[in-house]
Amino acid sequence: MAAKGHRARFQDRREHLYDFLDEVLVRCPRCTACAVVVPRPSTPPDRTKPPGAPHPDRRLRCDTCALVRDTTATTLTFGTPHDPYFHHPLWLQADVRGHILWAYNAQHLTLLETYVSAHLRERGTAAPAAPTSLLERLPTWIKSAKNRTKILQTIHHLHATLPPPDTPAGPQP
Repeated sequence: MAAKGHRARFQDRREHLYDFLDEVLVRCPRCTACAVVVPRPSTPPDRTKPPGAPHPDRRLRCDTCALVRDTTATTLTFGTPHDPYFHHPLWLQADVRGHILWAYNAQHLTLLETYVSAHLRERGTAAPAAPTSLLERLPTWIKSAKNRTKILQTIHHLHATLPPPDTPAGPQP
């Protein structure tokens, strides 16, 4: 029987970090409030890239201080607690026993929570030559059962820092 608050089973749906780039929550470089990095409005699709590849045209928007910045990123950096486009610190990051736990947005954080809380973690079915999933690339300290409680406490704390969905820094239609 699973412990209270823990899921018994999790099956990897093979998500990648790219799947969470529609909205990246960052610390505003001007006022330190929660800002959002989104695709630049009216950006035509880039037909030279494969489907699902991140588009380089992004907008940083802070509704607290009215900051708006656009960029066309030439180099995207993944795997750090900074957004891949402007390289600003992510809003959702916290120290867990000397390691940084981070997420791009609420959906990414929820995926991590679901994965960590599961006692049985199953790999999803991969197509031949498919890249490894986000969860397969997680560091060992996140996968370790001995860190489960502390990581889940940290995730719950990070969830509490999310702007409500109906606020300007929250999801936009």
